Amino acid sequence: MIIEKGRDVTEAPMQSSPAPPAHADAIAARHIITSAAPGLHRIVVVGGGAGGLELATRLGDKLGRKGKAHITLIERSRTHIWKPLLHEIAAGSMDVDRHELEYMAQGHWHGFKFRYGEMIGLDRAAKLVHLAATADEEGREITPDRWVPYDTLVIAIGSVSNDFGTPGVKEHAIRLDTPEEAERFNRRLINACVRANAQAAPVRPGQLHVTIIGAGATGTELSAELHHTTRNVIAFGLDKIEPDKDIKITLIDAAPRILPALPDRLSASTAAILTGLGIEIRTNARVTQVTNTSVELQSGQSIPSELVVWAAGVKGPDVLSRLDGLEVSRMGTLVVKDTLETTRDPNIFCIGDAAYLVPAGQDKPLPPRAQAAHQMSSHLISEIQRRMTGEPLRPFKYRDFGSLVSLGNYSTVGSLMGFVSGKSMWIEGLFAKLMYRSLYKMHEMALHGPVKVALDTFSRLIVRRTEPQVKLH
Repeated sequence: MIIEKGRDVTEAPMQSSPAPPAHADAIAARHIITSAAPGLHRIVVVGGGAGGLELATRLGDKLGRKGKAHITLIERSRTHIWKPLLHEIAAGSMDVDRHELEYMAQGHWHGFKFRYGEMIGLDRAAKLVHLAATADEEGREITPDRWVPYDTLVIAIGSVSNDFGTPGVKEHAIRLDTPEEAERFNRRLINACVRANAQAAPVRPGQLHVTIIGAGATGTELSAELHHTTRNVIAFGLDKIEPDKDIKITLIDAAPRILPALPDRLSASTAAILTGLGIEIRTNARVTQVTNTSVELQSGQSIPSELVVWAAGVKGPDVLSRLDGLEVSRMGTLVVKDTLETTRDPNIFCIGDAAYLVPAGQDKPLPPRAQAAHQMSSHLISEIQRRMTGEPLRPFKYRDFGSLVSLGNYSTVGSLMGFVSGKSMWIEGLFAKLMYRSLYKMHEMALHGPVKVALDTFSRLIVRRTEPQVKLH
């Protein structure tokens, strides 16, 4: 028995999927939470990233607010930030407070329930999601170990960086998988600059050198943002630091070129811009160790650097391999059918970076990109409703709209697909920058609608004129 909305709620055994007798005692001892009306279809979305939050919001608007289904969003954080913006947070060019969205408020406005907690397991026979207990900074429990029932489950917990077991990464490098990690790097960067400016001795080699390991979109965009923001930070009174002499940014990748997953022309154009800024690019370079003062390469070279970001490799979160026998790929992501159902359970779907889907006629899975998560989310809006009415599910079809790379205030380059007979169109400069920003606005539109997005955009423009262009604390 639990307390829900000031009243006692008792969860009876679910009739749609009765547990076997051996399971009965274990289920009875669990802390099961629900506020769904009897007989109402329970849709649970785990993960509040780009795909998961858009899905929960739109299902809440279409079904939750009308009493047609009970929608629940489970997320281990309390606020949402669009993941493609994490490099801007790390560089200090974006204020998190002005862009984060609170899940509890979003649920109240859009007809879904928000449950704070991290998924640590499943009971597929009983259709229960297991959530770990949460605690505050002082170690006091916020929410207990709980189980949330579902009829339809959608897993959208994204992906994480893969350090491939490289020694020293966990101890000395910072990943950019979460806003907290991005903010942590930004604080480390600002502190390093202030420390170097205050010390009596000259800036030592590597002290203000930033090495970014992984030249995919995140690492590449971060390098350009850092080049711009570090110079802004120094302009605010750190006069003992000479940017061109003391600050160095190195971008490393084991592949033959940067942005290896994107077209050659896009890679070459981006590399030319970064090189022109003085950013050092090292390709065909494999990292063997990260220390507190350097990055060691397989070639035997050592790069002095006390500020290291690990942005290489992608894998599924470890929990995906512990979900009651669901099939996982060698990348640790959940294998799904073309309907986005997991291969071993038709009641469970997976979308976004956590899903491993090889489209028909292809030999590679869909890339971990925001546009794929958005399209999967949009597809499931109608398919979950078809499932509720017993109609057959339709296959998901991915459409590649191209690639854009933002290099901060310096440039934006990319190619858009499908304009003329499926051919790509090369864009750069202001138009490309507007298209890049429009991707974020499309995400905001899916969550808030046009009126609120317009008001928020206007208010940010006003506030930005009265504050520093970079975060200084």
